Amino acid sequence: MQRAAGPAVTKANGPPAGDKTPPGGSSVLLAPTYPGQVSDETPQAGDLLVRIGAIMFLVGAAATLATVAPLFLGTEPLPSVFYWLCMLMGLGFLVAATGVIRSARAGRRQAAASSPPSAPSAT
Repeated sequence: MQRAAGPAVTKANGPPAGDKTPPGGSSVLLAPTYPGQVSDETPQAGDLLVRIGAIMFLVGAAATLATVAPLFLGTEPLPSVFYWLCMLMGLGFLVAATGVIRSARAGRRQAAASSPPSAPSAT
């Protein structure tokens, strides 16, 4: 005997407070939602160095713009501290490049470890 297909029977007052059962009646808990996309990428060996280097580069670039601006505006030059802050641009580039090289070397090591050893040639 088959049941007649009709609307699903629900309680008049709805689900109780705090009930996380989805509207299909399944007892699987709903996963929390995040406001944006979540990256499933694992941080690599040099990622932090690249981020730090990028921040240093941007601070150095801003200091360079602030140091050069008085030359075009005809105002009094900035103190020598800003000239030293300009050096962060080059230093940040070196730190970021070090992070990229470190990440590439770690990836190469991981690829070499996961590949099977090559058989010796019979020539």
